[in-house]
Amino acid sequence: MRKSIFISALSVVVLASCVSKKKYTALETNLLETNNILMKTQVEKEELESKVSKIEARVAEYNDKINSLKEINDTQYSSVDDVAVMSNNTKAKMRSTLSKVDPAKLAEAKTLQDSMNLAVSYHLKKSIADEEDDINVDIEKTVVMINISDKLLFNSGSYKVSSKANTILAKLAEVINSEPSMEVMVEGHTDSRTISTALFQDNWDLSVKRATSIVRTLQDKYSVDPSKMIAAGRSSYVPLAENDSKENRAKNRRTRIVIIPNLDKFFALLDAESL
Repeated sequence: MRKSIFISALSVVVLASCVSKKKYTALETNLLETNNILMKTQVEKEELESKVSKIEARVAEYNDKINSLKEINDTQYSSVDDVAVMSNNTKAKMRSTLSKVDPAKLAEAKTLQDSMNLAVSYHLKKSIADEEDDINVDIEKTVVMINISDKLLFNSGSYKVSSKANTILAKLAEVINSEPSMEVMVEGHTDSRTISTALFQDNWDLSVKRATSIVRTLQDKYSVDPSKMIAAGRSSYVPLAENDSKENRAKNRRTRIVIIPNLDKFFALLDAESL
């Protein structure tokens, strides 16, 4: 009897020992599998992080390229109706300016050249003087031409620059001095009525003396480099209108300032007051 009980107890111990070993083996197997999964996950995580880093680097590179292309596009020069070469920034400024122009005048602009003329004219007239009817601005290719009525610059029959011209000439000097490579021609124009006095032999004399008076004033009073300027007299031979009325003769008595600016710098200077 005792022997039987001992054998039974031994069997229980052996069985218990066997069950524990199986559980241990299973747990060990599970641990190995878990470690393998963890290692695999870690490797995959590192691979994903590497891919993400590469993607972020590519995104940054693309952003740099996009910004670079945008900068190039903003400063890309293009031709406008074979009239002038201007950048997209300048075009944007021109569009902004045209939004301020009288709608009636804007409606008359049929070409890009017309729009350009309106934009530059608006800024020049706003910057130089309020006498809109006595200042006319036009552009041919990259040449800006400013016609100023003689009544704003001189007393009647005189070549001496009047005090009324100070504001206009100061603004003109600011525009001219803004661009070192700019060349300027100052042209004197008269109407067709002949003149002969102790001072002037004819209209040639009067037109030349008025042009040189403006040039001297720009040089001496407003520090414009004299090597950039040309004084020319055109007499009465390049009229704006027929000399058949008092009004038309007044249009023909004028000083024309011909300047060749860098249009981007020109707009930047003129936009400064409106920003």
